[in-house]
Amino acid sequence: MGGQKGHPGHHRPLAPPEQVQEVRPVLPVACKHCGESLPQQPEQIRTVGEVQRHQVTELPPIQPHIIEYQCPKVVCPACGEGTRAPLPQEGQGDFGPQLMALIAYLTIYCRMPRRVVEAFLEQVLGISMSLGSTQECWEQASAAVAQPCQELERQLKNQPVLNSDETGWRNNGEKRYLWALVARNFVFYAVAKTRSSAVLIHLLGAVFAGILCSDRFSAYFKYHKGLAQLCWAHLKRNILGIQDFAKTTDAQRFCRDALALYARLFRLWRKFQGSLIDRDQLIARSIPLQKRWFALAEQYLDSDDNEVRNMATALFQHCGRLFTFIEHPGVEPTNNCVEQALRIAVQLRKIIFGNRSAQGEVATARLLTVTQTCRMQGRNALAYLTEAIIRYRRHQPAPSLLPQQK
Repeated sequence: MGGQKGHPGHHRPLAPPEQVQEVRPVLPVACKHCGESLPQQPEQIRTVGEVQRHQVTELPPIQPHIIEYQCPKVVCPACGEGTRAPLPQEGQGDFGPQLMALIAYLTIYCRMPRRVVEAFLEQVLGISMSLGSTQECWEQASAAVAQPCQELERQLKNQPVLNSDETGWRNNGEKRYLWALVARNFVFYAVAKTRSSAVLIHLLGAVFAGILCSDRFSAYFKYHKGLAQLCWAHLKRNILGIQDFAKTTDAQRFCRDALALYARLFRLWRKFQGSLIDRDQLIARSIPLQKRWFALAEQYLDSDDNEVRNMATALFQHCGRLFTFIEHPGVEPTNNCVEQALRIAVQLRKIIFGNRSAQGEVATARLLTVTQTCRMQGRNALAYLTEAIIRYRRHQPAPSLLPQQK
């Protein structure tokens, strides 16, 4: 189809000469004006004007790089006894760090089933591996990133703002929950047996001092009594759900007025995001809208429509938690960032159907944490995993996933 008329074109830029591995001159066989034959050797021709350049990006022939460590027994000239050096730490095992990191990367970041990874290794890279070997690589990658993941977990309780959500998971058919918590600079995942506030207490401590952003799930209300932000996207979906099945006048009027107020509030928020108004103006202009939301909820507290009454009660009780984003920098009105983090996990769940062991749960959570944190920070996840495995084999700490202070 191509771009629309008037749309500016976008072209792949030429790589600089120092990045070009091969240059192939293309010479005309004959003059297009008189038909005279032309030299076919670059050193024999005379040119005019600039050389037309065209670049093709290609993969080199792919084949495994096999390193053989040879450990001869060296005879001592003093005593005549033989001594053999031990294998270097990076040479332990049958597979190198970059191959192990690639298996973890393909499985988690690219969400490829283990059998597909196995076929890719054999058919594309020429590396034959059993399912047990890929599992071994997966487990070593998990062990290699244990320390930086624990470091992130310890930092959760210190974050000024956290977005949290959870989704269903499975372990050998038994129900589990995959939790995701998104901070400003990292994402943390954990698999738990429960969806209760006990998970939040374990991860964030008995009291969380920051602002917790979530949906209206009861575990968050039970755990956190401080500043919070409820998700407006969830709220809008609930109101639209009531509207879709509205059979009463109360439902029709309530949804109409609520959606109109929602639209006004987010028009104001978009002006702030576009720097058309500042924070003080945002606060001042939102106050009448906040009062109207509270009044709307109060108006329908005794509605005969159960759905409307329940929604109005929730709005009335938690109205203060809906507008935290107005006054506090770094707080978004929706929980979209953590829902996007969980979407990756949901796609993975549909492919691998959960885990088969507690060790697999831990590995899944760790590798999701690493790959999605790298993605958030603009880091190369494959390069990070490779470096982490190299350091793990050398008994050195893995690189930190926390942003470095400048």
